Amino acid sequence: MGPGRREALGTVVRVTPRPRRAVCPGSYDPVTAGHLDVIARAAALHDEVVVVVLHNPAKAGTFTVEERIGFVERALAARGVGGVRVEAFAERLLVDVCRELGADVVVKGLRGPSDVTYEWPMALMNRHLTGIETLFLPGAPAFEHVSSSLVKEVARWGGDVTGLVPDEVRDALVARLRADD
Repeated sequence: MGPGRREALGTVVRVTPRPRRAVCPGSYDPVTAGHLDVIARAAALHDEVVVVVLHNPAKAGTFTVEERIGFVERALAARGVGGVRVEAFAERLLVDVCRELGADVVVKGLRGPSDVTYEWPMALMNRHLTGIETLFLPGAPAFEHVSSSLVKEVARWGGDVTGLVPDEVRDALVARLRADD
């Protein structure tokens, strides 16, 4: 049996495995259908997933951290994805966040070769620092062209991002971009 707690019950020892906890980090500014796909698939593989909204207080995002957390929570609830909680962290190494949360693994979605080139050294550094492993999930082909920055760019110039982000996010994004004009 894997690592866990041992509880003495008379002369019998019962091993209770601790929950398998994964972290799905990102800025989620905004959350996309690709993000939600990876989070849902990670939730199917782990007892608990913590979506970690990482943010840099020195940079202004399109949405506040609180808005991003709400978008992720409501989108996952609408899809019936359980076993997930959303938390925000700033100005810390991901490995320190993982240690604090008791996470066993970092889960990252990969859309294509450029994501591998970007994510691979970070995964190796995280393992070097604390031994935490990174699980790479290939993105769904329907979303391999979708990124938060590209969605914002398309929406900024009047393109339709329906289906690439939750409807609530699409509406908020269009409203926010119009207000900035």
